[in-house]
Amino acid sequence: MPVVTLSIFGGVGTQFFDNNGNPLTGGKIQSFQAGTTTPLATYTSSSGSVAHTNPIILDSAGRVPSGGEIWNEYTYLYKFVLSNANNVVIATFDNVGGSFNASPIVANFTGTGAQVNFVLASSPSNENNTQIYINGVYQQKNTYSVSASTITFSEAPPINSKIEVNYL
Repeated sequence: MPVVTLSIFGGVGTQFFDNNGNPLTGGKIQSFQAGTTTPLATYTSSSGSVAHTNPIILDSAGRVPSGGEIWNEYTYLYKFVLSNANNVVIATFDNVGGSFNASPIVANFTGTGAQVNFVLASSPSNENNTQIYINGVYQQKNTYSVSASTITFSEAPPINSKIEVNYL
């Protein structure tokens, strides 16, 4: 079973509404890996033993059924798409993370304007456990790769830029 954390998107008892303020009866929540259309499971409880349907179909009050909880795998960032019962998208929320159940390792670097490779003190458990910020701006996964303990950017971060790497 995966290790899960309570989702910051609709975690417990959230009620969803349409754009007119009415409960989103029969509305849908689809979950994907951040930045993609690859479905990613969410779970009904902290045990991580029962996955929600994907999409989650909201009840007559516009709430998540089965206890009203959404739990995410803590090692992933998610994209959630909220739509009405007729599949009309109301909103998309991308790069939604949870609170890590373990403390992330933080590495700080300064961009030189030419350097694309940065070596971490240890290897992340996988690329999905890595979050990178340049001057406080989250970097999409398609702008870098992780191989062992080396981060390689597709373009060199700007000179004197602050690079923060959070990883597990």
